[in-house]
Amino acid sequence: MKVQQSAVLSTHLAQEVVHLGHLVARLRQARQVKQADAALRAGLSRNTAYRLEKGDPGLAIGQVLRYLEAIAPGTTLADLLTQADPALTALQARESTKRVRDLSAAELDELNF
Repeated sequence: MKVQQSAVLSTHLAQEVVHLGHLVARLRQARQVKQADAALRAGLSRNTAYRLEKGDPGLAIGQVLRYLEAIAPGTTLADLLTQADPALTALQARESTKRVRDLSAAELDELNF
């Protein structure tokens, strides 16, 4: 009998698996690796990579580790969870940049010495 993993996990553990998948996906994006390329390097199908990044609890930990190694060689789960990779810091900096708007006439007058 096949057991649906999401049905037997507690809500908290299911959220943890989704969070892990999100972190792996962010690392892949930060390192600018295509999902299909990472899956190929890890010896996984693209569908498995998609499921992994979506937080499917039915995947083996070995698949997660192989995928992580394909994205960032030498990165451990601890590194992933602490988000210690410099590529993640660079991605966050790129995402946080905002467009500069023009000053209003009142703001320009206020700055006029």
